[in-house]
Formats: sequence, C-alpha cells, structure tokens
Amino acid sequence: MTSTHEGESADARISTVNTTSQSYVSLVWRRFRRSGPGMFGLTLVIILLLFSVFAEFIAPNDPNKATVAFAPPDQISFFTKDGFTLWPVIFPIVESDELDPITFQPLIGPDLENPRPLALFVKGDPYRMWGFIPGDLHLIGVADGTPVHLLGTDKLGRDILSRGIFGSRLTLIIALTSITMITIVGTLLGITSGYLGGAFDLWFQRFVEIVLAFPQLPLYLTLAALIPPTSPSLLFISFVILVIVALGWAQLSREVRGKTMALARVDYVRAAMAIGASDGRIITRHILPNVMSHVIVAVTLGIPSIVLLESFLGYLGFAVKPPLISWGLMLQDSQTFSVIGSYPWILSPVGFVLVAVFAFNALGDGLRDAIDPY
Repeated sequence: MTSTHEGESADARISTVNTTSQSYVSLVWRRFRRSGPGMFGLTLVIILLLFSVFAEFIAPNDPNKATVAFAPPDQISFFTKDGFTLWPVIFPIVESDELDPITFQPLIGPDLENPRPLALFVKGDPYRMWGFIPGDLHLIGVADGTPVHLLGTDKLGRDILSRGIFGSRLTLIIALTSITMITIVGTLLGITSGYLGGAFDLWFQRFVEIVLAFPQLPLYLTLAALIPPTSPSLLFISFVILVIVALGWAQLSREVRGKTMALARVDYVRAAMAIGASDGRIITRHILPNVMSHVIVAVTLGIPSIVLLESFLGYLGFAVKPPLISWGLMLQDSQTFSVIGSYPWILSPVGFVLVAVFAFNALGDGLRDAIDPY
C-alpha cells in the first residue's frame, strides 16, 4: 500500500508540473522563436539598434571627414604579393600622379604595393559618444590610422559606411518617434470611438475617412515651401514627424475601433458593465490589454513604411538638412545617371534601407503568427 500511495503521489506531482500554466508572453515567445524569418528579423533589428546607439564606436571614420572624392571601396583580400595571409588585408585607394585623359582628374586606384592588415578595436578619429563621452577607439580599422572605406566615399570624400551607420540613428529616431505617437493617438481614439459608439462614433469616423483620403505628398511639399531654408534642421524634422503622425494615426484608429466593438460584446465586458465598473476601468483593464497584441503587430509593420517615407523625403531634400545625416539625405548624391554609372557605390545607402525594411517586416510577420497562430 505504501508503494502504491508513493506512486500515486509521484504521478500527481508529475501531473502538476506538466499542467503548470504559462503566461501569455511565454506562449507568444515559444511560438515566435519557432519562426525562422521572425528570429532573423529580430536579430537584424537588434543589430540596427546597436549600430544607431554606438555609431561613434562602430563607424570606422568620422562621417564628416573628407578624403579622396568618389573613391571606390577598398579591396579586401587574403592574398598579398608575399602570398596567402590568415588575416584579411586591405589595399587603400590612393591618388596617382597620372591624369585621366578625358576628365583630367587624378587617377585613383588601390595601392597594391602597401597592403594594410585590418584590425579590431583600433584608435582613429576622435569622437564624443552621445555628445559627451570622449573617445577615439573604433571597432574596425587599420592600426596605422589609414582611413578605411569599405563602401567607398561620396562626392566630398566622406566615408559612406560611416555615414550610413550614423544615418541609421536619425532615421530610426524619426521612425520610432513617429510610430510611438501614432500608436498612442490611434489606440486611444480608436478605443474611445468603438466603446462609446452612437453619434460620437458616427461623426468621428467621418473625420477619420477625411484624414485617410487626404493626399500626403502635397502636404509635405507645402510644408517644405512654407518652412524657410535657413530654419534649423530640428524644426524641419519636428514638422515632418508631426505630419507623419497627423496622417498616420487614422488607419490604426480604424483597426482598433473594429477590435473594440467586437470586445465590447464579450461576456466579461458586459459583466463589468453590469456591476457598475467605470468606463475608464473597462477600457484600461479589459479592452486595452486585448487590443495590444494587434497594436504591437501594427507598430512593427508600420515602422518600415515610415523608414521608406523618410528616405523618400530626404532624397527630395524635405526631411534632413546638413550637417545631420540620414539615409535619404545620402541618396541625394545619386540623383544623376552619370554619377550612378560612374560611381555605383553611391547607391550603398539603398542597402541600409532595404535591410531595415526587411528586418522590421520579418519581425512583424513573426509576431503576427505568434500572437494569432490561426
């Protein structure tokens, strides 16, 4: 009998362990980590955020330092004139004494006679991390201080890779700030409209339809014409963010309203109404937590649209002014076919935009499948 009771108690303990409930977050994470594209997108997003936060350390050069204009990317190789090397070396681009017979510009090319080994954690151009921490240590470079241009230079001789890393900071700040304000405004107005209903919901939805039908590009062009060119870049960026928010909250509001109208008919919400719970408590305790899963997915899928919009406006010259750096501003150098044909590496900022858009889209798709597997 004793062994029987011990066996039953052991089975009960095993059953208790196996039936322990998991939180909603742990269930979502368990489903999300099974998604290969979702995890890959999450990894890329983390890398992008690290690049933007530690841009001064990761960038190999000062983004505003001028060297050789329109220099092609440095050649990276494991072979030198002495044979194979275990550590990669670069052949830096230098100007020669000869002139191009057509343009009469000094010919530039790799210095094959003087390879420089790449190194990690090297000293280079001084900087101030986040504006107040001095330093001169860079993640990658050459020990003797030779500038490294892994993606070439632009028309002023500035390193494209370093400018792209610094540009990620401003582009992501604009995107994250805009999507945060869109989320707050759209979620609150959508829940309020769907929960209250009646005449308020009827007239408010007509206003939402007007906002959704409003053309965006003419408004951006109008703002660009109204703001003086000498205005500070911070003012220009603030106006761009406000316009993005003013035209972007309506779609999220409409989606949250539909979710709220469905949740308002659920039994536990009606029970809360029956016992006299206030509208604020019902919205914050019962409705808002249940629409947050949709909001999170909408946020991750909305960031790529804002990144593309900022790049487009920066390309037109309506978002960022020098000396600030963004991916869209960098693309202004590729506005002529002659530049693209002669210096194709000028299009490198397109790669940064593509990586960011793919990363957030993959992350959003993975979260959507994990939150709502059906």
